[in-house]
Amino acid sequence: MNKGEMLALLLEADFDPKPEYSVSDDERRTRKVKDGNKVWRNPRIKLIEKEVPRPREGEVLIRVRACGICGSDVHMVETDSSGYMIYPGLTRLPVVIGHEFAGVVEDVGPGVKNVRPGDLVTSEEMLWCGVCDSCRVGYVNHCTRLNDPSDLEFGELGFTHDGAMAEYVLVHERYVWKINSLVERYGSDERAIEAGSLVEPTSVAYHAMFNRGGGFKPGAYVVVWGAGPIGLAAIQLAKAAGASKVISFEISPVRKELAKNVGADYVFDPLELRRKGVEPWEKILEVTGGAGADMHVEAAGAPAETFPQMQKSIAIGGKVVWIGRAPQEVAIYFEVFQIRRAQVFGSQGHSGWGTFRNVIRLMASGRIDMTRIITSRFRLTEALKAFDRARERIDGKITIKP
Repeated sequence: MNKGEMLALLLEADFDPKPEYSVSDDERRTRKVKDGNKVWRNPRIKLIEKEVPRPREGEVLIRVRACGICGSDVHMVETDSSGYMIYPGLTRLPVVIGHEFAGVVEDVGPGVKNVRPGDLVTSEEMLWCGVCDSCRVGYVNHCTRLNDPSDLEFGELGFTHDGAMAEYVLVHERYVWKINSLVERYGSDERAIEAGSLVEPTSVAYHAMFNRGGGFKPGAYVVVWGAGPIGLAAIQLAKAAGASKVISFEISPVRKELAKNVGADYVFDPLELRRKGVEPWEKILEVTGGAGADMHVEAAGAPAETFPQMQKSIAIGGKVVWIGRAPQEVAIYFEVFQIRRAQVFGSQGHSGWGTFRNVIRLMASGRIDMTRIITSRFRLTEALKAFDRARERIDGKITIKP
């Protein structure tokens, strides 16, 4: 590798819109598309060498020390039967993927005020503008410029802008958060960096449960569907917030154990229950004495399976917070939500409301410890092998350490 170059994991695919998808002129021109699963065909990843970026006004160059593989990263590589990527969201390819990361500030551009070289940091993934109407009223996760195919300045790190599965990543200061406070808690920079790389997925769960869903009263019953990284974060956050019972549903043996280890009071495999003639909703009512769940957290991305169960087991005044992504439509029986005074909250992103700050504080205090979910570590040179393992879905969190 030449001096001034870095190793990075690049995702590329063929721009081949499905016949039924009406691709806009802007999407065709910029290749920034709203529905990746309807446009990108034959996705593939490869390790490349590219020039280390230089920070401009307000930008921070971060030397990446840990980057997790997100379920979205895997969905961008996996395909349906026609060869289209599974991930249904905003994308612009080719792009260096990776958005769950932490590292050390290497350099800063002119005008940067809040961080300096040597600081340990993490970053938000949503690259919001701060000036559109959505941002100005507080909905930064729904920034109109972020989602505008004609606007290439804003978007999502690792989806439309080069991300952190690389030796270096460039991020504007507005999205960067210091994690120096985690060093005292974890006893070393290395462990603090690993914790910092999990702030982003933890913040996704936090935003859904407490910003979008409005939280719950201590003593509540919380059900978490799916014990991947976001589900595992939801379990820990629910316990930290005072839930009296946390019930988790998961089919992976490894993730079932992780759910127990991070604080779930009950962990059930829905397939095992059905072999015994029991539906998940029936088990929820049994465990809660017939009351049902005060909050359902959908982190499985399997609405056809989970939503019918939630409708039958939601408490009076209960809430469903939806995090999982899936290009599926499911039926809803509104009568249930009327007579039980229940609500459904869609949630996207993690920015705003002090969410990153609060998650970092929770980690620093020891109220949550997301490092317990890391089950595999790979070097960046082993990234292709790491993604092969990620497709098996046998881990809690796979972390790549450049």
